[in-house]
Amino acid sequence: MPSKEDLKRQVYQEIDSRAEEIINLSKTILSHPEPGFREVKTAHLVSSKFAELGIPFRAGLALTGVRGELVGGSAGPTMALMGELDSLIVNEHPFADPITGAAHACGHHCQIGMLFGATIGLMQPEVLSALSGRLALIAVPAEEYIEIEYRDGLRREGKLEFLGGKPEMIRVGEFDDVDLAMMIHTTSNPEEGKMCISGTNNGTLAKKIQFVGKGSHAGGAPHLGINALNAASLALSAIHYNRETFRDEDTIRVHPIITKGGEAVSAVPADVRMETFVRGKTVEAIMDANQKVDRALRAGAMAVGAKVNIQTIPGYLPLQQDRQMNSWFEPNAAAMVGEENVGHITHRTGSTDMGDISHLMPAIHPYVGGATGLGHGNNYVVQDYSLAVISAAKAMAATVVDLLGDGAAAAGKVIADHRPDMTRAEYLNFMRGLAKEESFEAI
Repeated sequence: MPSKEDLKRQVYQEIDSRAEEIINLSKTILSHPEPGFREVKTAHLVSSKFAELGIPFRAGLALTGVRGELVGGSAGPTMALMGELDSLIVNEHPFADPITGAAHACGHHCQIGMLFGATIGLMQPEVLSALSGRLALIAVPAEEYIEIEYRDGLRREGKLEFLGGKPEMIRVGEFDDVDLAMMIHTTSNPEEGKMCISGTNNGTLAKKIQFVGKGSHAGGAPHLGINALNAASLALSAIHYNRETFRDEDTIRVHPIITKGGEAVSAVPADVRMETFVRGKTVEAIMDANQKVDRALRAGAMAVGAKVNIQTIPGYLPLQQDRQMNSWFEPNAAAMVGEENVGHITHRTGSTDMGDISHLMPAIHPYVGGATGLGHGNNYVVQDYSLAVISAAKAMAATVVDLLGDGAAAAGKVIADHRPDMTRAEYLNFMRGLAKEESFEAI
């Protein structure tokens, strides 16, 4: 029986031998960006790659998700390796789609490359036969929580329930047989090193808001109208006035945008729409901030005699990472980039639906460098694909070898020592309990 180090060397050699192919897969996805639940071409490419490799797979999961499977040489736990299919919408990005504005301004195209790089290394017969358990190879849709109105329309049509990819895949049962999970995200922050062991992330709620006023001629009879834009502006100010009540340790982030400001400049705005996230480090902090945001929205409506419709939509739970899994990943990261180039970060104020997975099972979400610019910005570009895809794929695959090798003893200990926060049923009940629609009309 080969040692774990022998297996890793074989994995590395196979990944290196096909590095150009793996990187080209990521670059192809970069050139054809698609936002969440619209990733038709990207999902087809992933399916085609699974078919080419002879890996059994299922497609059309949570609309566009794809899941392949590898079976080890003996029984054991199931470990999910994940990559995300979707892009953002950043019109000014150098690789933006000229029609849709979609762009990979967060590096998800590299995640699919990592996923297939790790798969190519691990599926070698001598390696796979030495692993105990199964690998669920999951290309997940819609991690970026954008286009809320479009996705809510899909929900109202009965095509999905949750607006994020992993929550929806949890709902349809694609994680029911998974015992532990990991994925790697790109980063452009040089302070985080070439690879980074990350800690917690904020969770988030989404809100869709409509202020309803009364239209009237803006020049001839503004006194006969009710200005919904003024109501929205007052609500924005009221949210800002609450910021001093947000505790620093809760890392609250509330960042509303107005998606519709009225119909015409000559008319008093009667239909004004907003979207916002309410983010925080804990569920309790999010719910406290959410109450204050709702209060501010009602205050804006009351001030001018308007009506406000407030829809609260489940977002993502705060991310929490399994320390044992990270302790297995870290030396593999160091083997790729040197121990001095492995960074550590305690908390991030962005949000990811990997947080939802982390409440159900042991999970990790480390980072890899290779990008420059600001995340979600028009200058976020992956420059070093060897690091961002190939080194990441090797570190991911090596961690699988550590966890599922030797009869999956390490994975077994991770699972035995982990205490999940929720069962799947409890998770679904909690998320459904967050969904709420209410109207408030000033008297």
